Amino acid sequence: MSAVENASVDTDPSSGQVAAFFDVDHTLLACNSARKWVEYLWRNGRISIAATLRSVWWLVKYRLSVLDYEDVTQKVVADYAGQSVAELCAEIEAWFHSDVEPSICVEGRERIEWHRAQGHVLVLLTSGTFVSVEPLQKILNVPNLVCTQLEIIDGMLTGNYHRPSCFGPGKLRAGLAFAEQHGIDLERSYFYTDSYSDRPMLERVGHPKVINPDPRLKAWAQRRGMAWEQWHPQGVIPAHDQPPSDAAASTARGRA
Repeated sequence: MSAVENASVDTDPSSGQVAAFFDVDHTLLACNSARKWVEYLWRNGRISIAATLRSVWWLVKYRLSVLDYEDVTQKVVADYAGQSVAELCAEIEAWFHSDVEPSICVEGRERIEWHRAQGHVLVLLTSGTFVSVEPLQKILNVPNLVCTQLEIIDGMLTGNYHRPSCFGPGKLRAGLAFAEQHGIDLERSYFYTDSYSDRPMLERVGHPKVINPDPRLKAWAQRRGMAWEQWHPQGVIPAHDQPPSDAAASTARGRA
């Protein structure tokens, strides 16, 4: 079953606009981009062994949805104090195209284009920053980006960010603010994510979509009888993930 087949058409013109919100890592990307960045820094001799191990531990806790994201964000952002935004953006864009772009999920591309064809408002809703996510935003041609906001003065990073980050309850807050500003009807809108930490936003939209779920989100979806989807990079679909029969596809659509 393709990503497009598992979407449902909403034709009710009576209320606000419909939005499709997309998380990034392990949703539109079949990887954790932060891990890819740490690997890049390691290859180029720009990160210590201690800092690498610390980052790996943070990534494990993030995947398990037990990370103190505000504390970690402050520590990470502080490392970039005094960095030129323009120079960092240029470096990250080159890195993204070489190291991360191959991990864009083909089903994610299909789903974005399906929503675009329906006239839905497209939004990347992510705990990342514009520096790390804008390359993906450009590639997928998604007009809106809602993310963690960095503090910038005279084109330089200060080492601070504007709390709360766009994570967990902060992501819900950011999503609600965007919806209010743009006349979005959340009861008719969609949110795609892999992470249990995004449960507040999943519970707020009318069409929650579970993609490549982490263990806690998969258990949460199972308890509610919700279907989830497995998306793959560059259209590589393993043989055991071939589309189900018509009957199974119909059942999955009814539960999504």
